[in-house]
Amino acid sequence: MNWHQTVFELIDMRSFSNLWFWIALAVMWSSASHWVLGVPYDMVLRAKRVGGQSEVDLEDLVRINTNRILYIGRVSGLWLLSFGCFVLAILAVVGFGFGIEFAQAVFLLMFPMSLVGLMSLSTATKIQDEEASGALLYKRLNRHRIFVQIIGMISIFITSIWGMYQNFSSSPLG
Repeated sequence: MNWHQTVFELIDMRSFSNLWFWIALAVMWSSASHWVLGVPYDMVLRAKRVGGQSEVDLEDLVRINTNRILYIGRVSGLWLLSFGCFVLAILAVVGFGFGIEFAQAVFLLMFPMSLVGLMSLSTATKIQDEEASGALLYKRLNRHRIFVQIIGMISIFITSIWGMYQNFSSSPLG
């Protein structure tokens, strides 16, 4: 037996038993929770606490990011939605229909993030329609962050349950 067979037996290269998959899942949800519509959440807290120039900077950054998100949604939203649904459908069929674990893992990463993307588009629309600033802007950004965290908790729970099921069903114990 050569060294690379020994390494691949020692380190299982399947998705749900791979440490890097779980690190990527944690980093993805940590980043999604920290960056609210492209704005770091500590900037929201500082603007709410300090006010003044921090509040002006926050409102400018939120305006820039909401305009960018809404522009992308108006120009290529239908194409992005179509392509995203196509990719998610292919991953679901290949992953859960044919039992390919890598496609299952990618689907369990991408599907909840697509919901976060749609929610970001909705929040950006509300912020722009209401011309939100001050307390209303903080409320919108905080609510968006809480919903992202809820989606993240549900996603991590479902992914961990499915990952444990996959690991148990492919183990020698059966």
